[in-house]
Amino acid sequence: MLCKNPAVQEKVAKEVREATEGKQITNFAEFAASVDEEALEKMNYLHAAITETLDSIQLCPWMKFIWGDDAEEYKPERWLNEDGMFRQRSPFKFTAFQAGPRLCLGKEFAYRQMKIFSAVLIGCFVFKLRDEKKTVNYRTMINLRIDGGLHVCALHR
Repeated sequence: MLCKNPAVQEKVAKEVREATEGKQITNFAEFAASVDEEALEKMNYLHAAITETLDSIQLCPWMKFIWGDDAEEYKPERWLNEDGMFRQRSPFKFTAFQAGPRLCLGKEFAYRQMKIFSAVLIGCFVFKLRDEKKTVNYRTMINLRIDGGLHVCALHR
């Protein structure tokens, strides 16, 4: 999704730089270690971009009813309040981690892992699709796969 939305990718990269206080990245392991709890808490836009991506891969027929006419548009801002802070939505509305007594116990851990991994990658690289005109299709399987793979170029930031 970030390859198809370069402005979002740049906004996430800017937020990562600000949250990590512009630390120079000379070693990936050291940079990953610098993405501590305090830095992660500042990454609201990254959290929103991840959540929007999780929501977009599970599109269902009633999405417009739940999210409005722009439901099929990749829009991380829908997850932020007017102050730019991430706002939780009802788990019955956003079902990536289920809801009620079946709410995923690992939800916060999963978000933490996704944010650290994304912050390190986006902090270090710019990602572009090798063929920006090619449609990306998901294969229906037990886990999410991209039909034909996803050919991406990673350039040093």
